Formats: sequence, structure tokens, C-alpha cells
Amino acid sequence: MADDGTVDNPFFARLWSKLSTREPESIKLLRRENLAGLTGRVLEVGAGTGTNFEFYPASVTEVVAIEPEQRLAVLARQEADRVSVAVTVSTDTVERYGSGEPFDAVVCSLVLCSVQDPDSVLRQLFSTLRPGGELRYLEHVASTGLRARMQRLADATVWPRLLGNCHTHRHTERSIVDAGFEVADARREWVFPAWVPLPASETAIGRAVRPAA
Repeated sequence: MADDGTVDNPFFARLWSKLSTREPESIKLLRRENLAGLTGRVLEVGAGTGTNFEFYPASVTEVVAIEPEQRLAVLARQEADRVSVAVTVSTDTVERYGSGEPFDAVVCSLVLCSVQDPDSVLRQLFSTLRPGGELRYLEHVASTGLRARMQRLADATVWPRLLGNCHTHRHTERSIVDAGFEVADARREWVFPAWVPLPASETAIGRAVRPAA
């Protein structure tokens, strides 16, 4: 991220615009599951090319989708025009985004690994939700054992530089709880077979709630 808050990552934008059209079915199924049952106004963080948009149920009345990388935002707006749910794409960063009206849900899909300060972002997202509102998340998370060592090595070398600041060894589930959310449902899933030597193969999918009181 530049000093003025803009995001300019042409290499990652080109790479992700290709990868997002070739997602494995395992990820698509998790994306659909992550959005199932949502209602009302939704804030989506890190929309990318708009891969989630087609999976929002008709019960969602509005999606505000944040995508600060200009090249990806262009593709997200094109996708927004193709779906039936009303989607507005903003090029603000999540750190700078502000909304006076609280949201019914926040969606984070493969994005908390790439923000500079996930703890701060999660606290901010907590504040944007109405009491009782939900955080739906599908995120790369820290593994254990040999894969954890591989993740730490990847995060310290080329992986974040090539993949838009993605850090695979983050304890995102712990950060969600520390931000004040109550986790109502969560599990781990492999998006690639466990034997594939990729640091981003393991994900967490879950639903967390901002307490009503």
C-alpha cells in the first residue's frame, strides 16, 4: 500500500485475474456455503474480481464490496453488472472505509491474510456490524507441524510479494475472537489435497457473531 492509501499491485492483479477464473470446485463450494443464508445489507472486504457475487442469495438486499486494487475493481464492477443482487464496488481500503449505517453481515474471503494489521481490521469490522450481525469468513490459516514451518518460510520470503501480501501463517481464528466476536460455527477444510506442498492449502470457514448486548 502506498503512503496515500492507494493499492497498486499490477503483477498480483494480473495473476489474480487469471487464477480467479480457474478456482477449483472445492473453493467454489466453500464460497457458496460461506454466503448461504445471508440477509439484508452486507459488507464484503477484498472483493477481488467479484468471485463471490454470483453466490449471494436473493435475501441479500445490498452488497458494498471493497476492492482497493484499481485493476481488480474494474473486473469486480463488470461482474456486479452481471448478477441479480445489487452490488456497489468501492476502491477504498478497509482501513479507510466508513459507513454511518451498520451492516447486517460482513464477508471476508481469502483477504485477512493480506491486510497489514488483521487485528485492527477485525476490530473495525466488529464496529460496522449491528448487534447480532454476522461475520462470515473463509480464510487461509496457520497450520501445524511441517506445513507450519513451510508457511513461515513462505511468508518470510517470496509468497507475500507474489500473492498480494498474503501471509499464510496467521492465527486468524484467534484474532476474530480477540476482536470481540463469538464464533457460532467453524471448521477447517483443505482446498487442495493435504499432500500438495502449498502453504495456502488449509482454510478456516466459519460464522461469528457480534454479541447483541
